[in-house]
Amino acid sequence: MPEAPKIVALEVSNESLAEKNKNKLQFIEDVTTNADDVQKRVLEEILSRNADVEYLKRHGLDGRTDRQTFKHVMPVVTYEDIQPEINRIANGDKSQILCSNPISEFLTSSGTSGGERKLMPTIEEELDRRSLLYSLLMPVMNQFVPGLDKGKGMYFLFIKSESKTPGGLPARPVLTSYYKSSHFKNRPFDPYNNYTSPNQTILCSDSYQSMYSQMLCGLCQHKEVLRVGAVFASGFIRAIKFLEKHWPELARDIRTGTLSSEITDLSVREAVGEILKPDPKLADFVESECRKTSWQGIITRLWPNTKYVDVIVTGTMSQYIPTLDYYSNGLPLVCTMYASSECYFGVNLRPLCKPSEVSYTLIPNMAYFEFLPVHRNSGVTSSISLPKALTEKEQQELVDLVDVKLGQEYELVVTTYAGLYRYRVGDVLSVAGFKNNAPQFSFICRKNVALSIDSDKTDEVELQNAVKNAVTHLVPFDASLSEYTSYADTSSIPGHYVLFWELCLNGNTPIPPSVFEDCCLTIEESLNSVYRQGRVSDKSIGPLEIKMVESGTFDKLMDYAISLGASINQYKTPRCVKFAPIIELLNSRVVDSYFSPKCPKWSPGHKQWGSN
Repeated sequence: MPEAPKIVALEVSNESLAEKNKNKLQFIEDVTTNADDVQKRVLEEILSRNADVEYLKRHGLDGRTDRQTFKHVMPVVTYEDIQPEINRIANGDKSQILCSNPISEFLTSSGTSGGERKLMPTIEEELDRRSLLYSLLMPVMNQFVPGLDKGKGMYFLFIKSESKTPGGLPARPVLTSYYKSSHFKNRPFDPYNNYTSPNQTILCSDSYQSMYSQMLCGLCQHKEVLRVGAVFASGFIRAIKFLEKHWPELARDIRTGTLSSEITDLSVREAVGEILKPDPKLADFVESECRKTSWQGIITRLWPNTKYVDVIVTGTMSQYIPTLDYYSNGLPLVCTMYASSECYFGVNLRPLCKPSEVSYTLIPNMAYFEFLPVHRNSGVTSSISLPKALTEKEQQELVDLVDVKLGQEYELVVTTYAGLYRYRVGDVLSVAGFKNNAPQFSFICRKNVALSIDSDKTDEVELQNAVKNAVTHLVPFDASLSEYTSYADTSSIPGHYVLFWELCLNGNTPIPPSVFEDCCLTIEESLNSVYRQGRVSDKSIGPLEIKMVESGTFDKLMDYAISLGASINQYKTPRCVKFAPIIELLNSRVVDSYFSPKCPKWSPGHKQWGSN
């Protein structure tokens, strides 16, 4: 049986770039050809090294490592099922609860439980595994866009706020963890990962100083830039909007060769000082381009050698594709990899495909993968609701990586080296094809998500509770909410949540605007911590808006849905809408609109640790 390839940290090597590329591509060939053998080995390795952990013992695995026993005795779980174990580790219990290796930190998920970010346990060696996946991206890309080693990438990368659990473990987003690790900070020079942003600008915790200095460095090196990007499409567009607002100051700094006094971080000033030199000609160029009325194609105008935009545009990020096309003059939009806080999963082997055709090949030695078939009654729902607990029959429906069927939708279930066993990630995937014996998956959606602007994920239940809290402000005026729906408005940056409300007015007292503004704020205060962080700290989400619609609007909405084929007997008002004609219909009947008057409360950490 072939060996599962060893995980090794990135290290300095005398191999030529061509040899490195060839070896990485051969690695992909090997693990996808022997996908089932690698998966079997991965599971055996995870279970044998963790044979004595409390969680596996409690379920009666008794040190066995075969798939059949594992599937028979270990339950398929959600975050809520393992939260007691997570909380014990967070509170300082160092016994072998989930994993034999010490938990080095928690990765905070953008998904939430009880309004707080989920905490995913991780171990030191996971950084090697993540680095391995990153090392596959450019050899794949080089097959389609050669010569990327001859220039630089302008990537807007940021760290986010972090906290410590009561037991002293860091709790932070996966990318913040990676950027702060020696794997990133002390990485050897690699022509493929040569960025315009110095490490110090990426690691600056002040988001304004970080963005300003990264943009300035990108402009100073504009002719060297061959690719641009950020993690999410929304983040990259935010960078362009930042340029739109601050180009006069940036051009001034380029002209004089002096960094703005607003940048106070000394390490950033020193790093930018190595790049920033007086360049009146470049300053004139930046000013002349940014002064033009139209910003169409601004990316190719300012960074003329750019070959593609590297951002995630699948799932809810697809709403940003038209804006990216406008700013980039239709450059290819490239989604390179599929990853989450729980685990890094796979890579896109056809990076220049259309965003609608993106599929990811799962790399079989990242974790042990299983797939729960998803059965939908119809394809018209904007979010898929999946059952919390599985019946015994549903537990038996899970299939292995090599046994998935083309065209079928599945919920992803993972068993990781860091202590997650048969854990439901919550992503719904569709099998789009195969690379040798390894399936390629299109990302369909995150289960139960109704609204999303950036990394926030708000589901219908949470929205319903937030609305319920808000309508108490209407009671003194003898008014009630008869119907509502919502959508994520990304026509301006930052995007914001919009709720359409139709009221039933029984009293005669007019409702002052301040009451509706209070309703907006109450909804925001009721939403999860990821949303509130986006509003307060990251500035990635704008103030929530309530649009009041005239009486009878939701009857019109039902008539429209029925005209498209919906059953009158089964029709329910959708709590979230995405279909443009429906949004148009609702907007045509708006009589007033109100915005949240201030930011909701937020601070890093979890409620149970004494913060909001």
